[in-house]
Amino acid sequence: MMRTRPLKVALLGCGVVGSEVARIMTTHADDLAARIGAPVELAGVAVRRPSRVREGIDPALVTTDATALVKRGDIDVVVEVIGGIEPARTLITSAFEHGASVVSANKALLAQDGAALHAAAGEHGRDLYYEAAVAGAIPLIRPLRESLAGDKINRVMGIVNGTTNFILDKMDSTGAGYQEALDEATALGYAEADPTADVEGFDAAAKAAILAGIAFHTRVRLDDVYREGMTEVTAADFASAKEMGCTIKLLAICERAADGGSVTARVHPAVIPLSHPLASVRGAYNAVFVESDAAGQLMFYGPGAGGAPTASAVLGDLVAVCRNRLSGATGPGESAYAALPVSPMGEVVTRYHISLDVADKPGVLAQVATVFAEHGVSIDTVRQQGKDGEASLVVVTHRASDASLTGTVEALRKLDTVRGVASIMRVEGE
Repeated sequence: MMRTRPLKVALLGCGVVGSEVARIMTTHADDLAARIGAPVELAGVAVRRPSRVREGIDPALVTTDATALVKRGDIDVVVEVIGGIEPARTLITSAFEHGASVVSANKALLAQDGAALHAAAGEHGRDLYYEAAVAGAIPLIRPLRESLAGDKINRVMGIVNGTTNFILDKMDSTGAGYQEALDEATALGYAEADPTADVEGFDAAAKAAILAGIAFHTRVRLDDVYREGMTEVTAADFASAKEMGCTIKLLAICERAADGGSVTARVHPAVIPLSHPLASVRGAYNAVFVESDAAGQLMFYGPGAGGAPTASAVLGDLVAVCRNRLSGATGPGESAYAALPVSPMGEVVTRYHISLDVADKPGVLAQVATVFAEHGVSIDTVRQQGKDGEASLVVVTHRASDASLTGTVEALRKLDTVRGVASIMRVEGE
């Protein structure tokens, strides 16, 4: 039997995502009620600019006093889509204290203070759900912490930022330079006026911290994630990658060490073979590749941003939290029992793609190979092209630690025959 008294929802933020959440709650009200077992009622909408017209939302519900809204005491679920650290952190904590569960899309806050927010939710017996914080509409967090809860996850690697994937895909498919591809992304609305959070990897790093924490049952904060942006990737890098049968993607990579004693989380551009499933992810789409002991290899793919896709993930969490509310239960909270150390980037072992500008004369290759050997870095392949006294040398290594590669590059820069290091990228997906 369906309960007639509605569950009350407070919405914090009514921008691109928030307005879609409100719209779906209204247009799909009957279906949501049937799935939950009770009606859901939008009880208030907190915004910064109340004068802005919000189609389909009763103006009487709109308020600028978010604090008063979450403290009302009759709110069952608070949906937070305002982003940022404050006032979101204070509002979410207050919501727990006043009896509400929380659905959030706030990746930055969860990456920085997820442990404290989970503790507050647990203290007050409330839910904290955040599927929309990573990869938009793609169901990913719930499969990791519920569907794969009985498995051992060893690696999570993926494209988790649509803006950067659009730019790199455009560079790959058209031969455009970085700035040209960024300008097109901006014109089409895929990139913000200030794209720093995307192109410098901050957005992806926050998502990597969340994914690593869930996958490895270990607290991983944003500061634990190595981050490298993609602004230095060039058309020449793509041309070189194509010669190897590869492309370039900005990847978030979370790995368990081979001995199982530590984990790493990192974001950086990487060369990947065209045969890898992630290589075919085009445009602004996201995809995440998961490797586990029992399930093997899984890939989750779909739109990673946008109002409607992100709202889909928010509403999925809302249904789950409301069902828990009706049954008097709570869903899974933080699982950090493993408490594995997070290794620094210097200990990460992978392959490398290094492009060198060198003098075009006999003996250069031998000198370069000697430097690699002296630092314990084994060379897999070498390609050399040159004329008029100048040449380019592309070296692909076998697996080596980041620290050993750093030492190698420092030594290469000291050679008279090396004019410069054009680019260094990691090779993943093999």
